[in-house]
Amino acid sequence: MHNTTVMLIELGAIILGLGLLGRLAGHVGFSPIPLYLLGGLAFGHGGFLPLTASEEFTATGAEIGVILLLLLLGLEYSASELVNSLKTQYPSGAVDFVLNAVPGAAAALLLGWGPVAAVALAGVTWISSSGVIAKVLGDFGRLGNRETPVVLGILVIEDLAMALYLPILTALLAGVSLAGGALTLLISLGTVGAVLYLALRHGRVISRAVSSDSAEMLLLVVLGLTLLVAGIAQELQVSAAVGAFLVGIALSGEVAEGASTLLAPLRDLFAAVFFVFFGLSTDPADIPPVLVPALVLAIVTTLTKIATGWYAARRAGIRSAGRWRAGGTLVARGEFSIVIAGLAVGVEPRMGPLATAYVLILVILGPVAARWTEPIAARLTRRPVPLAPAAMPAAERIDPARTAR
Repeated sequence: MHNTTVMLIELGAIILGLGLLGRLAGHVGFSPIPLYLLGGLAFGHGGFLPLTASEEFTATGAEIGVILLLLLLGLEYSASELVNSLKTQYPSGAVDFVLNAVPGAAAALLLGWGPVAAVALAGVTWISSSGVIAKVLGDFGRLGNRETPVVLGILVIEDLAMALYLPILTALLAGVSLAGGALTLLISLGTVGAVLYLALRHGRVISRAVSSDSAEMLLLVVLGLTLLVAGIAQELQVSAAVGAFLVGIALSGEVAEGASTLLAPLRDLFAAVFFVFFGLSTDPADIPPVLVPALVLAIVTTLTKIATGWYAARRAGIRSAGRWRAGGTLVARGEFSIVIAGLAVGVEPRMGPLATAYVLILVILGPVAARWTEPIAARLTRRPVPLAPAAMPAAERIDPARTAR
């Protein structure tokens, strides 16, 4: 059979399977992400029936899925809201780094992997998955919740921190000179700064230039601009996801609303492909040998992420329920963790399977934590309701007349 024919059959089977899994998740009232991942794991390398002809297309679709997820997140917020979030959330970003990077670094040192691997594993455990969290927020209808800007503030700080972290890690892994690493870092910072400046100062001009009465033209221009900026950002050692998010921030008003409506179906399709590709690229045979350390690390960093979200939401003046929801939403790790582990496998080959198992656990656990952290916390922290005076035993009642005397 011709390769193109096989690819079409495999793609059709994948997309049909995604639709069926999504319907099943909808009937259960749960996020479909874990089902997408397990489906990919079953039909990936080492699975029941490996799908190879569509692998290259699926990989590209997965990249587009992450870009669209971050673009539509950016369209929800303005540039001024982003800057205000960064100004108010930077202490929470520091707490996030300490609580979640330190366990990864400590685990690498305890396993005897050395300091460079410790820096890499710290990044794996530190960065939450913007893609998974964006999907969870949409699935659970939480985009308008009060704690959502806090969650997004943490994610933005993490994504922008990648503009610093990835060049440093790459320099450490390659053993390049201090001058070479500093130059890469300056290019990354300059790129992020330039895009933020354009979004803040000229966002309205950009929106007017992009605006169109034709839905077709608006879709083509916004999608093309996003992919172009994402690709340039990636080339300049800045995350493509950060570039897409900043494009969304730069667009505002009717343009942002129209683009969100047009791009939402594409986002849902390619985001589902991203989660399936993650499972397809994982060999189930690599997971059992590293399952115990990955599980321990996942439990520890689940608790630290919940603590991070709770602290950040508390600083923002959000009530208890929103604090727990924020913490549970931040649990998932994903695309950045896999990228970091992929860079580091040359230094420590065991990091690849460990990171895969760790991310797979937390990508499955993430939607569960987002859904159930707040109800469980409410049940565990519920205080007994005091009895009304009329229901108290006579011996325990206070006579107002006696107390007045």
